[in-house]
Amino acid sequence: MALDLLFETSWEVCNKIGGIYTVLSTKAKTLQKLYKDKVIFIGPDVWNAENPSPYFKESASLLKAWKADTGLPEGVSVRVGRWDVPGNPLVVLVKFDAMYAQNDALFGEMWNRYGVDSLHAYGDYGEACAFSHAAGLVIESLCRYYKVTPGSGKNVIAHFDEWTTGMGLLYVKWKLPQVATIFTTHATSIGRSICGNGKPLYGQLNNYNGDQMARELNMEAKHSLEKAAAHNADCFTTVSEVTAVECEQLLELRPDVVTPNGFERNFVPAKAHFAAARREARARLLDVAEALTGRDIADHAMLIATSGRCEYRNKGIDVYLDALAELARRNPAREVVAFVMVPAWSREARADLAKALESNPCDAHRLDDPVITHWLNNPDSDPVIGHIHSIGFANDGSSRVNVIYVPCYLNGTDGIFNAAYYDLLIGMDATVFPSYYEPWGYTPLESIAFGVPTITTSLSGFGQWILDTTDNQFDSCGVAVIGRGDYNYDETVGNIARSLHFLNDCGEEEKARISAAAMATAQRAAWSYFITYYVEAFEIAIGRRNNRI
Repeated sequence: MALDLLFETSWEVCNKIGGIYTVLSTKAKTLQKLYKDKVIFIGPDVWNAENPSPYFKESASLLKAWKADTGLPEGVSVRVGRWDVPGNPLVVLVKFDAMYAQNDALFGEMWNRYGVDSLHAYGDYGEACAFSHAAGLVIESLCRYYKVTPGSGKNVIAHFDEWTTGMGLLYVKWKLPQVATIFTTHATSIGRSICGNGKPLYGQLNNYNGDQMARELNMEAKHSLEKAAAHNADCFTTVSEVTAVECEQLLELRPDVVTPNGFERNFVPAKAHFAAARREARARLLDVAEALTGRDIADHAMLIATSGRCEYRNKGIDVYLDALAELARRNPAREVVAFVMVPAWSREARADLAKALESNPCDAHRLDDPVITHWLNNPDSDPVIGHIHSIGFANDGSSRVNVIYVPCYLNGTDGIFNAAYYDLLIGMDATVFPSYYEPWGYTPLESIAFGVPTITTSLSGFGQWILDTTDNQFDSCGVAVIGRGDYNYDETVGNIARSLHFLNDCGEEEKARISAAAMATAQRAAWSYFITYYVEAFEIAIGRRNNRI
């Protein structure tokens, strides 16, 4: 459909924190093809001269006339440029610190208009509301600049991602009836909290009331804002059928459209460079493993990884480590090096490891605690290192399975690998993402895009998509979806260990066949296919806007 303007607001615009960054940054190219430079992403300006965003390229000429007279409140400033990702879309970054002073008045207004209960707000709620309120003001200002009025006949959509932008949506709903609104929840705040607090979600979902659980878990403000945004948006979407069911129960509203997350292969090296990139990644990964353990590890060793946000239970990091322990008991033929690439509260790169990487291999010796690459600020309370130690992983050659915890962001400047996550992912032989709570699951999709077979669970949106669209076999799709529920932890661990053992035993021809199947599956999840769901959402939102004005 024809659009005059499409705004999309997220805390993760030019701000790489989690999976939403990947959603937006990979979707940008396809949106640009459809609506060239009519797409404007809005994100928080949380950067400074000492710590600039590596993803934002500021421009003095873009929207120059608007910047000269934005009419924004004193203390709210903007920078305009392009997002340094395929498609290079327009971006407005908003410095929103001055909006904190308006939060109390905003909370009162939104209580009166939409019933948003901010009374028990704490933590990042105030920050999110200050930013999204400022984003709403920017959209209002740009609509004035582009002369978007109720009678202009222009099709304009404001799309808001996650509860953190809910106040912005409600502001636009209040002030700009001529703008159609879309709200996407990538995970409900209360569903994530239920799981994070160790409560069973799936078998008990029909017994949960979202408002009551929000009171019990001290999540009233976030849940109330998210629910209000969903109910007041012209179109409400989520990323998988798994989360759609959750929304229907906990937010008391069925999403209008399920918009699964696609991927762009621009992040994958071209065929001519692929083999070299894989060799380089493997060499770097093995170098770190050998520097930690002080011994040679075979070039054909099986390299495995899990990654993602540091949500120990929700992301299944506990299951992953226990499955590795079970794999060790099976004594695999090829030695295994398994990485836990999960950012935590890391203090610094290990100086002894960095020195060992620079030293003569003949001088190598096993380092103290050779299961971790960066020292932690909280080693006594970090659940990952605690479980690695409790299982007994020691990387001393007594077991065929070695485990290495990488508790930092892999952005190319970590001090040990000094490589981005994708530049290391290509070197893996398998990945495991045994999530308990995973509305979609970008990490397994990223993995198969690089031809790396992956193991995930039936509780992830991506896993359900695999089960709904293809045969659940490595040879068929490069993916193994393990059935997981509230009460089959040990069975899940065993099935993952069996799947890893199978991959460990594969010959070169079978590995190549599985890798090709993985890449073919990733192609089916390209944005060129999945963008149709967003176009459907745009049409719904504009249709409801038209009925309103």
